[in-house]
Amino acid sequence: MTFYNEHSKVWLSVDCIIFGFDEKKLKVLIGRRKMDPGRGEWSLYGGFVGATESVDEAASRTLFELTGLRNIYMRQIGAFGKVDRDPGERVVSISYYALINVMDYDDKLRQEHGAEWIDVEEIPQLYSDHNEMVSKARKLVQQKMSHEPVGFNLLPDLFTLTQLQTLYEAVYGTELDKRNFRKRVKEMDFIEKTELIDKKSSKRGAYLYRFNKRAYNEDSNFKL
Repeated sequence: MTFYNEHSKVWLSVDCIIFGFDEKKLKVLIGRRKMDPGRGEWSLYGGFVGATESVDEAASRTLFELTGLRNIYMRQIGAFGKVDRDPGERVVSISYYALINVMDYDDKLRQEHGAEWIDVEEIPQLYSDHNEMVSKARKLVQQKMSHEPVGFNLLPDLFTLTQLQTLYEAVYGTELDKRNFRKRVKEMDFIEKTELIDKKSSKRGAYLYRFNKRAYNEDSNFKL
């Protein structure tokens, strides 16, 4: 028996906003669209949801195909379903944002897909409503980072306090007071100072820190 014949069919897709942090900038992974409509236009990466997969599974598959990475930090943003958002067919897209450490991403794989890391402040006009997706995703990341340590997904395992502060400045698009920021960090037992020194930034070098997830789970009083 066939149901719902009296209703029109709608295509369902996922679109992924992949954030990375590199060269003191918050960046988004985009590429040239390889299909019609909109062939050649800048676009986010995504695809249609398969008949046997959930929307979460479709997003995870898309991320893996593009980055080769599993267990990526990923959260759903919401549905984008304006009637005329896609000139090809009636398509409703469920968008997701993901946070990855750029150094974990094989650059050869990026080149194979023709993907480019673009500064979030300099994103060009994207296909359909993808600019709106990026804007909403950034706001959600800002909200999340204010009370949860999700930003560490964008950093290497070992980082300097300058890197940490620069990350927050890039995400929020504003400068932070260095003294107040470091005072707040020192109050957090789950941001651990190591004995290792990073000498890339200066001859004297800077101590490297790491995020202790176990300590955070025991005392989750996080606010930066």
